[in-house]
Amino acid sequence: MDKKLGPTSEPILAGEGRAGRIVRLLVVDDYEPFRRFTRSTLEGISGFQIVGEAADGLEAVRKAEELQPDLIVLDIGLPLLNGIAAARKIRKLCPESKILFLSQESSADVVREALSLGAMGYLVKTHAGSELLAAVQAVSQGKQFVSRGVSGNDNTSRACVRNQASPPPATRTVATDRNHAVKFYSDDASFVIGFARFIEIALNAGNTVIVVATESHRNSFFQRLQARGLNIGAAIEQGNYIPLDVTDTLSSFMVNDFPDTARFLKVVGNLIAAASKGLNGERPRIAACGECAPVLWADGKPNAAVRVEHLWDEIARTCDIDILCGYVLNGFQRAHESNVYEKICAEHSLVCSQ
Repeated sequence: MDKKLGPTSEPILAGEGRAGRIVRLLVVDDYEPFRRFTRSTLEGISGFQIVGEAADGLEAVRKAEELQPDLIVLDIGLPLLNGIAAARKIRKLCPESKILFLSQESSADVVREALSLGAMGYLVKTHAGSELLAAVQAVSQGKQFVSRGVSGNDNTSRACVRNQASPPPATRTVATDRNHAVKFYSDDASFVIGFARFIEIALNAGNTVIVVATESHRNSFFQRLQARGLNIGAAIEQGNYIPLDVTDTLSSFMVNDFPDTARFLKVVGNLIAAASKGLNGERPRIAACGECAPVLWADGKPNAAVRVEHLWDEIARTCDIDILCGYVLNGFQRAHESNVYEKICAEHSLVCSQ
């Protein structure tokens, strides 16, 4: 197969499907939180309708034959029947259904095999936060889409792909309703200034702020905000400023050095409920900033850090909240773990360096 890999560069209109009608989707993934993420991303987009879900390959084939969807978002690592085998059966039973593979696998060889089956698109899961909507829109219009996360894909967006020695991008924005930003700071002093500024703006707007940080950083924020004329003690008493220790917070949802989804959602749900009590009026909202994922990465748990960022991104998509994550990268992280950096970028709506 001699197809050039690369996402379409043509403008895509939301909800513009085959013959201008509603695009009916079947979502197939054995991991329920990821199905929920896919569903929440696409349900509110005009022109798309999710008509079914499946958690394994055999169920995917059965539902595809029954529903005859316009587009199938199909995972590869499925139980009972893997996605590649399921796609072969689906192509025979549903020749009009377009297929978009959504997988952890980023090998160009796997992508070529997937596309050779007649699939129209391939999206790497670590880039789903920024590329899912564009991929579904492109494939629904009969255009090929291949994720920038594919290994060896030269025709890619450079927003989050760089040499190991390159610095983070100055700014990257993604069209989205959520506000989940990440900032990479050059040193600890810049980190404190940046977070304190975020907190100050939120408090002055009447918002409630949740801060999850180390003790030294919390003390630095307190001193800087007090010096700026904010009465942080009063804000804490009124429930408008909620400072939390990052180690204690991590221990509340980590199991065997990895975030437990149910525990995470319960902890964050309780925090948001508590923060909501400090809001007065209609316009104020909740803001949250912290360093849970940065601490995990610095402690040598990069996969756990990426997972925490993904869970926060799910919160950002479903709750009215502004989220800021902050990293001060050490030399090893910058030199040897650029792949982790790219995965973290993909989980955010805005990426900045300072």
